[in-house]
Amino acid sequence: MSKTMLVRIIIAVFILSSQLAFSAQTPEIPQFKLVNKFYVGGEGRWDLLTFDTKQHRLFVSRATHVQVIDADSGKVIGDIPGPEGVHGIALADEFNVGFTSNGKSNSVTVFDLKTLNIIENINISGMNPDVIIYEPKSKHIFAFNGRSTNATVIDAATRKEIASISLPGKPELAVSNEAGQIFVNIEDKNEILVIDSSTNKVIKTYPLGSGTEPTGLAFDQKHHRLFSVCSNNKMEILDSENGKIISEQIIGDGPDSAAFDPSLGIAFSSNGDGSLTLVKENDTDHFSVIQNVVTQKGARTMAYDADKHVAYLVTASFGETPPATKEQPKPRPAIMPNSFVVLAVALVH
Repeated sequence: MSKTMLVRIIIAVFILSSQLAFSAQTPEIPQFKLVNKFYVGGEGRWDLLTFDTKQHRLFVSRATHVQVIDADSGKVIGDIPGPEGVHGIALADEFNVGFTSNGKSNSVTVFDLKTLNIIENINISGMNPDVIIYEPKSKHIFAFNGRSTNATVIDAATRKEIASISLPGKPELAVSNEAGQIFVNIEDKNEILVIDSSTNKVIKTYPLGSGTEPTGLAFDQKHHRLFSVCSNNKMEILDSENGKIISEQIIGDGPDSAAFDPSLGIAFSSNGDGSLTLVKENDTDHFSVIQNVVTQKGARTMAYDADKHVAYLVTASFGETPPATKEQPKPRPAIMPNSFVVLAVALVH
């Protein structure tokens, strides 16, 4: 073998080993896809849904009741009747109770998590309760009221209203940092408020920059990052401790919910245009859109199973949109009978 040939072989081996080493060091980008579609059916529209981590169930609001669905099979395993205008569901596992917000009756329904039987209805001082969450440190329920622009605080143990927090505008989705603070999007002010659950007072206000009409909100507890999805196709990412905007990412149209997977470092935005946008946390200061999964038109509300890496979304098939009238200036399209579905979008590698 000539000296020249030997040099060429050594160079080739070096290049190949370098490529293999780089490939081994480059992590695979997680990929999600629509893996299941559960045909649930039933009448009525829908709003928010909540994932029950312990029992692996979905609680889905259906205007006049809540459907309880097995997350693995998609079968309806229970039904909680409620007053008109059921919007959201909060679970307080340590008390074995759940709470629903009932917008049209200005009330909160308490139900047993094991039997699903209704325990009582709490009439609240706020008007049109919508988003509702459980804050584990204070052990309080927070119901955010759209019409009265305030938040009602309920003691989960006594099931009594104990406070009302005035807000500067219309509240949307909210999250807890599980250490006593609650963050809530204010839709008509383009900002996030920080609430101290020990004093039931607003302690900080974070402007959302160029993000407008924020809806869904998610939280990265480890790195103190907030993910606010806005109607102008933007996800605003903020430092939860000082409100600094870290990044802005482009998402799909018509978002309504957000979620965060801590082990994958991915934030999700479910969008009414029929897409699920995935934003990767490359490090605490750098983010990028890694995928837009095709879902189904109208699938804009979501609950997320972080253990199994599955996003659950709900929607239906739609007919024609009726013409606008004075009474209904923004009419909604008709829902096709029994077309309500639950979509499961899961990690595939």
